[in-house]
Amino acid sequence: MAGKEMHPARASHQQDRKARGGWIWEDAQYPPKRLRGSEDEERPRKLPKRKIVLLMAYSGKGYHGMQGVSAAGQVVSLKVWLIDDILDKINSHLPSHIRILGLKRVTGGFNSKNKCDARTYLYMLPTFAFAHKDRDVQDETYRLSPETLRLVNRLLSCYKGTHSFHNFTSQKGPREPSARRYILDMYCEEPFLREGLEFAVIKVKGQSFMMHQIRKMVGLVVAIVKGYAPESVLERSWGEEKVDVPKAPGLGLVLERVHFEKYNQRFGGDGLHEPLDWAQEEGKVAAFKEQHIYPTIVSTERDERSMAQWLSTLPVHDFSATALAAARTGTKVPSPLDGSEGEGDGDTD
Repeated sequence: MAGKEMHPARASHQQDRKARGGWIWEDAQYPPKRLRGSEDEERPRKLPKRKIVLLMAYSGKGYHGMQGVSAAGQVVSLKVWLIDDILDKINSHLPSHIRILGLKRVTGGFNSKNKCDARTYLYMLPTFAFAHKDRDVQDETYRLSPETLRLVNRLLSCYKGTHSFHNFTSQKGPREPSARRYILDMYCEEPFLREGLEFAVIKVKGQSFMMHQIRKMVGLVVAIVKGYAPESVLERSWGEEKVDVPKAPGLGLVLERVHFEKYNQRFGGDGLHEPLDWAQEEGKVAAFKEQHIYPTIVSTERDERSMAQWLSTLPVHDFSATALAAARTGTKVPSPLDGSEGEGDGDTD
């Protein structure tokens, strides 16, 4: 009935339960409204992603990595949340032969591939590759003399400048603009011993490189120094004709540094961004090469003998005739051994 009143004792019992918190259906059904500002204050704020570059080093043996070669100074750009100890946390998920060595903030529109204006590669090889062809193909007692080193550097310096490298890659014609590449420097450093075997490192800096270009540049110089090819083949290789240029094994090829000189000139001194020179990380880079890259090259060369096998193919090449002429006469132009799982230096356009 509408006018029926609750018994005083029952009403008092219900009020007592509500007072003790046992009966709160009215509060739960109509919770107090919160202001929008208070919600924002209680919700954790999401950190914005920032554009950075990472300095990476990795040994290319055993997997197909970036461009198929090892790297001591690869640079990649990406956006990340800059959490505490980010480098240590990334490296904790990586194997020891893949390391992140450095991090720098860059401009929002930065692209590590497009902003790169030069790259430096090194090519590590046993010095018996420069021994005269009359010596044993793998004479581990051979030591590179100062006279031979000067000859090697004189030939390597011929690559400096702009040339048509159509004979140093595949599917490029002598008149294609993309075959013209600019080499800033190329030289061979002093030899050194590793496990009783003498090695040397050739360094080359260029604006960009095509597939197999560096390996063929090294291969042709080795053929000349050993006495298989005349020095004149260098000039001919940049000409119109198709020259058979041997391709050295891919094992010793390492990306050492990526250069951003124009970016550094524009943004490196603006007070907001750091120059991408990685001077503080040079010690880490050197240590990684000594711990992972050089030992891999040495051990693989000893186990697989990739350089010795490739050197044994050089006598089959005919450096006095063009590949086109050899094809017309039915002569088979040899395909030199790669000696490595990687494809070597890639086109970096």
